[in-house]
Amino acid sequence: MAQLVRAPPPPATSLCFHPKLFSPVPRTRMAINPTNTSPSFNSRKLPILLFDIMDTIVRDPFYHDVPAFFAMSLKELIECKHPTAWLEFENGVIDEEELEGKFFKDRRPFDLQGLKNCMRRGYSYIDGVEQLLQDLKQNNYEMHAFTNYPIWYRIIEDKLNISKYLSWTFCSCMYGKRKPDPDFYLAVVEHLKVDPASCIFVDDSLFAY
Repeated sequence: MAQLVRAPPPPATSLCFHPKLFSPVPRTRMAINPTNTSPSFNSRKLPILLFDIMDTIVRDPFYHDVPAFFAMSLKELIECKHPTAWLEFENGVIDEEELEGKFFKDRRPFDLQGLKNCMRRGYSYIDGVEQLLQDLKQNNYEMHAFTNYPIWYRIIEDKLNISKYLSWTFCSCMYGKRKPDPDFYLAVVEHLKVDPASCIFVDDSLFAY
């Protein structure tokens, strides 16, 4: 549910690089635990790895579970939902209560807690990804989430404990910006205090850049 207006995701995760800011060529906070995966600058291992979350690390329940929750097809859900409510929620502009009031164009009531429970049940690691994260962590790579997602990232963390591998440093709800806004990318490199060429961004969608 990282972006309710996008097309269904591609079948496999791909490695993507922001063409102007992030390069694959390496050079020699409002996070849940921002120091967990961030070594000191003096001993910092490069490149720094930035991960999208939904359909890159975690299965996105929106495509498989949420339409059934509302007893709709995916197409019907996209047609009747409010065009900007979820994006505003991702940006931290509105809270849960406001989302509940405007999720649908016609402002019909729905069970918000039931939706959250549906999402929680649907969150799971994509096959093979947790082992990859373990391997990267064992090799001392610094890793951060860089994702368009609302405060419900905490539900993902509560279930999957992703912060044992990477830090939830760059969520759209924290910064009020969403990919592919260039200012969000600039905020990342400013926060990390590295050259853009020292970052690799992993995403499942070209829409991120």
